[in-house]
Amino acid sequence: MVDTVRTYLWIAAGGALGSVARFWISGLVLDRFGRAFPWGTLVVNVTGSFVIGVLAGFAGEHARIGPAARVFVMQFLMVGVCGGYTTFSAFSLQTLNLLHEGRWTIGLGNVVLSVVLCVAAVWCGWAVGQWMNR
Repeated sequence: MVDTVRTYLWIAAGGALGSVARFWISGLVLDRFGRAFPWGTLVVNVTGSFVIGVLAGFAGEHARIGPAARVFVMQFLMVGVCGGYTTFSAFSLQTLNLLHEGRWTIGLGNVVLSVVLCVAAVWCGWAVGQWMNR
């Protein structure tokens, strides 16, 4: 029971940090590039995909880190921080709003850029994590 509570507290703490980071970074990007395109969400999704890729590659099946460190990476960093940081639900709502407003080109551009860049970022992150294990 104590281990379960500790796990949930680690995830909650990581989620809080990730959410604050998402709010801060998204705001910085929006202040810089404006609100015509959801750049803040795109940047957060791409960077979050890269980070979770690094962590997955680093703490994966053949990782050289110990079991306790692996649990920390998986629970606190991947589920907590990355889960709180990435904003695919916000991406989906923003895309739907763009489509409802008749801004089909921007909405579809957001979908294509988000999917392609996030998959590429998670692959690059995974490769970095694998490299860290050498």
